[in-house]
Amino acid sequence: RTVRHLTEELGLEVWMCTGDCSQTALAIAAEVGILADRVRAEALPKQKADMVEQLREALTSSRRGGGVGVVGDGVNDAPALAMGDVGVAIGAGTRLAMDAADIVLVRSELATLAAYIHLSKDTVFTIRRNFLWAFVFNFCGLPVAAGLFYPRVVLPPLAAGLAMGLSSALVVSSSLMLKRFRPPDRAR
Repeated sequence: RTVRHLTEELGLEVWMCTGDCSQTALAIAAEVGILADRVRAEALPKQKADMVEQLREALTSSRRGGGVGVVGDGVNDAPALAMGDVGVAIGAGTRLAMDAADIVLVRSELATLAAYIHLSKDTVFTIRRNFLWAFVFNFCGLPVAAGLFYPRVVLPPLAAGLAMGLSSALVVSSSLMLKRFRPPDRAR
């Protein structure tokens, strides 16, 4: 269900690169919804890292942009986690995998990855909204506060200070709304 959400709703390509035998890898891939042509089995740590590089080159040559995220939990995944644009270690994994990753998921559930991606997107949206608010506020307020429209429009220093405080309070309030984040039900 999570893999389907990642591919269909978030538009990600999901690949599986594992050290397990081909038969096991294909069975698990079929169960979770990964296409058979996107499964690499019996891979050694160096081969996993090489696959990350191949995927990155394919993205670059196709000019689609984006990056390569790697999810792993073991010692054999550490080189690939370090090579990925974003490395995500599963919390129940080894210490080496956690050290090589950029992010550690506390729970050992793949659904946590989908929630993390949604939270990341919401965070970036909030940052952009805050920048826009601050830019518009300063673009409109600074000329008035600087006396550009004097004597028709006068802004006393106390009012300018209060307005800047209000702007900061709105940006902080906007950021605090992330505390109310709940991943979509379909991502759980």
